[in-house]
Amino acid sequence: MIVLKKLALAALLLLLALFVALNIWGYLTLGKLEPAGDAARDPDANRVVMVFGATGSVGNGLLKAAVNDPEVEKVYVVSRRSTPRIDAGVASGKVELILHQDFTDYTDMADILGEVNTVLWALGTSSLKVDDTAYTLIHVDFPVAFVSAWLDARTAAPMSFHSVTGMGTDPKGSAHWEREKGRAELEVAAMAAGTGLRSFAYHSAFVRPASEQANLAHYTLEALLRPGYLVISSEDLGRAMLEISARTMELPNGTIIDNADSIAYARARPGTGN
Repeated sequence: MIVLKKLALAALLLLLALFVALNIWGYLTLGKLEPAGDAARDPDANRVVMVFGATGSVGNGLLKAAVNDPEVEKVYVVSRRSTPRIDAGVASGKVELILHQDFTDYTDMADILGEVNTVLWALGTSSLKVDDTAYTLIHVDFPVAFVSAWLDARTAAPMSFHSVTGMGTDPKGSAHWEREKGRAELEVAAMAAGTGLRSFAYHSAFVRPASEQANLAHYTLEALLRPGYLVISSEDLGRAMLEISARTMELPNGTIIDNADSIAYARARPGTGN
């Protein structure tokens, strides 16, 4: 029994040391972006928002942020199925659900895409759940096909594409998922260059689910990672995206948004109470 207690204590101390190291690393590698206090904001930049991946924990929070934002007049959700939050949004009249199966073909949405100002993209899966071919299809082919279709339908600014790619994304990385997500970032930014579109990739660490889905484990992990700015709620991440969209002249196409940057822009969003 004494041996087991010592082993448990050693494991706990090792875990705490790991979190301390992560927080120190996070703090030392903080994002460098600072929202300008006098930035011009376009109140129409987020008039029509489209959300992908709204059935997942991150996308659910992005949808919540869009629905609750007073500058957003209309939200389109593109999904294979619905959720209680999507259903509630549809019932409110602010959300329209577009049931869609083939995320490489958006022909049937051409008229709608011409209206969209802002896209919040959280569509994705873990590299542990699919093989490399399927991972490339979901994380590269899907967003590239969508942006191509969107630019065919609309090139009038303001337009912004916000993709959650995650910390560790690197087109020169050692892992397949790092390289493919990084490749998608570069390809989308290249497609957007010279058009009315700006693209942004979010390198967040831990994205805590919205309060309706979060549990004690989520809040505990959030508390442990907060000192190093390694955690953000999914709703705050959505607020950050909307704020960056509204600041149409502040950040250029292709900007990478660190987790600390997202926190700063979420706090700058009017009506957040921060």
